Amino acid sequence: MASAWITMFATLLLAFVNGTKDEVHTSPSVRVHTSTPVVALGSPVTASCIIRDDCPLIKGAVWHLNHIVWHLNQRLIPSSPAAANESGRTSAAANESGWISTVLYSVANQSGWNSTVFIPSFTDTKGYLTCCVLHTFPCQIVGAVEIRAGFPPTAPQNLSCLTNLTKPETLSCQWDPGQDTHLPTQYTLYTEIRDLPESNTYVLPPGVHHYKIPRTGFVLFSEIEIYVKAVNALGQATSTPLLLEPMESAKFDPPKVLKVQAEPNRYGCLRLSWGLSEQQAWVTTVTLEVRLKTANSKQWSEEPVPVQRLMRQRPMEVCRLLHGTEYHIQIRVRYQQSPWSEWSNSNTAVTLERAPTGRLNSWMKVSREQRHKSISLHLFWKPSKQFRANGKILSYVVSRQRQPLKKGQLCITLDSHCVFQLPRGARKVFLSAGNAAGTSSPTEVEVFQHRALAAVSDVNVLPHDERSLLVQWTSIHSSSVTGYVVVWRPLWKMDPSLILFDHIDRNQSSTLISESIEPYNPYEISVYPKYKDGIGLPQTVEAYSRQKAPSAAPELRVREILHSRIELTWEEIPLCQRNGIVQSYQIFYWDEQGNTKVVTAELEKRRVVLRELDRSSSYKAFIMVSTGGGSLNGSEVTLKTEPMDDLAIILIVISSGVGLSLIIIISVLVCFSTHERLKMCFWPKIPDPANSSIKRWNTLDSMQDTPPVEDMQESSLVYLSNLSLLDLPKKGLEKRGGEITDDPWCRCSDTSDLGESICGSPHALSPSYIGSHQHSVPYATVVFDSPYSIQPPSQSHAYLRSESTQPLLEEDLEEPSSPKEYQNVPVHGTSGEQVSFRECLNDGPERGELCILWDDFPLLRALAMNDVRSQT
Repeated sequence: MASAWITMFATLLLAFVNGTKDEVHTSPSVRVHTSTPVVALGSPVTASCIIRDDCPLIKGAVWHLNHIVWHLNQRLIPSSPAAANESGRTSAAANESGWISTVLYSVANQSGWNSTVFIPSFTDTKGYLTCCVLHTFPCQIVGAVEIRAGFPPTAPQNLSCLTNLTKPETLSCQWDPGQDTHLPTQYTLYTEIRDLPESNTYVLPPGVHHYKIPRTGFVLFSEIEIYVKAVNALGQATSTPLLLEPMESAKFDPPKVLKVQAEPNRYGCLRLSWGLSEQQAWVTTVTLEVRLKTANSKQWSEEPVPVQRLMRQRPMEVCRLLHGTEYHIQIRVRYQQSPWSEWSNSNTAVTLERAPTGRLNSWMKVSREQRHKSISLHLFWKPSKQFRANGKILSYVVSRQRQPLKKGQLCITLDSHCVFQLPRGARKVFLSAGNAAGTSSPTEVEVFQHRALAAVSDVNVLPHDERSLLVQWTSIHSSSVTGYVVVWRPLWKMDPSLILFDHIDRNQSSTLISESIEPYNPYEISVYPKYKDGIGLPQTVEAYSRQKAPSAAPELRVREILHSRIELTWEEIPLCQRNGIVQSYQIFYWDEQGNTKVVTAELEKRRVVLRELDRSSSYKAFIMVSTGGGSLNGSEVTLKTEPMDDLAIILIVISSGVGLSLIIIISVLVCFSTHERLKMCFWPKIPDPANSSIKRWNTLDSMQDTPPVEDMQESSLVYLSNLSLLDLPKKGLEKRGGEITDDPWCRCSDTSDLGESICGSPHALSPSYIGSHQHSVPYATVVFDSPYSIQPPSQSHAYLRSESTQPLLEEDLEEPSSPKEYQNVPVHGTSGEQVSFRECLNDGPERGELCILWDDFPLLRALAMNDVRSQT
């Protein structure tokens, strides 16, 4: 059994190695063969596997034809169900893969088994077809065959040959093999020299499509025929023959530029000396080509200057060049129609100079700061399209005269601008350029006085590409407009020499500027209208040819921290780092819980206030700056609010102090406004008995109007009372006999007989009396014959005038609560009736008047009793 397995392994190995045979004999027991091992791609393929009965894998086993399967590149070739007929054959059926299921039939002598597979379209370029027996899992490979598919070769294309004149000299040929055949293809190169009966064959290794013919296989000046043949298992093809002279296909080494100099007395011409390499110096006649560029140019001339059939070592001349201009020169050579050599080394020379020709374009700005007698001008210029320097410019001269004499020169400079002063009456200046050969014709520049003429509108600048800008504006429809001037300069540099300008026709409303425009850099672009009598006001915009995110973000700085808000500021990004027009500043901040908020700041202020923050809380924030080309985030900062800021504390203290002060002030004002009322509530005004003048009365004075006691019917106590006039009216001034009087006691109509007794006082009408007793109260004495409380209403009383005055407790006599007239407060329900002092007669009160008894004046009654006792 082991020998059988060894045999099967050897069979499989032999099948993979011997892939070119149409039949593989692995052992006497198994045989696999195919009609052809190489087929055209897409052609049908048929293969058979014959297994004899003495094969160890099937010997002594229950066997069926379905136990034989086929694999192609380890992929199972499926077979459709089949029904065996009487002859033992199985019908064929197509499957989904396009293959035809296996056709099985028995050997004629029934001593073995034969399995055949048919593939109608073989699409693999290389495949191994194996026959397997399902004896165990996995199946056992008993035989295999290799099949290759491809295309027949196509004729080689683009056959070309190039002669190398550098030793060792060779003729190198190469070609295009065309479509890939997917099969091993043999290429052979055939050569035949026409002048000599000589031919050569060169066999190339597989896959090689070029070959170098040695110097012995060709003649430089004799024609040679060359072609290539390709051969593989499916056919052969031959290229179109190539007939050439090896010298005409020679590529020379780069020549040498020996010397370049200006031609004497020939303006715009250079004389060039050259030579070939040492190994090719034997060539006598070649074709030469020259290319040039000026010293300040980066590109060579687009069309080189050809020089036909130039003899070896003969100098050549190049003319029609700019005067006084430095040139870099290179040359290359070839033989007739052979390929050009590489360019030679570069050499430089300067043509002869002439005086500059043409005019200069200029632009003048008048300074706004003008002096009394002169104006300041800034003049810019550049060469026009017609201007030719004809040499190296040594100076530019601005003069007040057409001829640049030394006396009238305003400035001499090598720059393209100049600042000078002119009198107010000057109307033009002259600009000229000079070199070593002379001076150009002067260019007249008109001087316009500063005038506020109308400006253009709707200036808009759009990027055209990375190095150009499209400027647009709205034209001014006026016959006085002669044109426009577009001025631009880089904003990150303040050098006046970088200011550029261009003159635009009056009928145009747009222009494309590309000079000195670089991406990611800001430019200031201004449009000026030109009038017949002056220059209009400019319209200026800032623009970028291309924008991107800023190179740096601003750094946040804390300006103020309070308990509920934080103020942040930052510096402006430098122009060289903006890379675009800044469109927004956004502040992102979040608390410890991750609650994020965004605040957009104003571009001009560059400050923001974070409001509604929690006290004693930490926050993190960063700034994002955005331009038209992107955004950039700044560094993260940590912020912390205060528990209570100083301002809040100061405000609280000030508010409390102001409130308390207002309360105190209002209270004091209220107290002063109600001073008398409050005083009457807490300290009522009452007479002061201790200082009363009654004590100084004598008995005669007090009793002079009192009837004697013995005249009275019965002996009784005498009761006295006083009437106090607390308030003397000040408006009772009357004239009596030419004198002004103010006597409240003389209102006899209201006081009855009291007025008679009082008015009879010697002090009643005296002004001195009034002045000396202005802080006291006069009294009237009332005499009763019994206590007041028990007297009948009809009892009449006696009224006596009194010289007594009683001082008040306060100096202030203004008592708003005192009655205006000589009357007491109504008592015993007698409101509305006038109460006056008079003698109470027996016939009772008259006209509704009431008598006041001694009980109403207890103090006076006590004093009267004391006086009576002292007399007795």
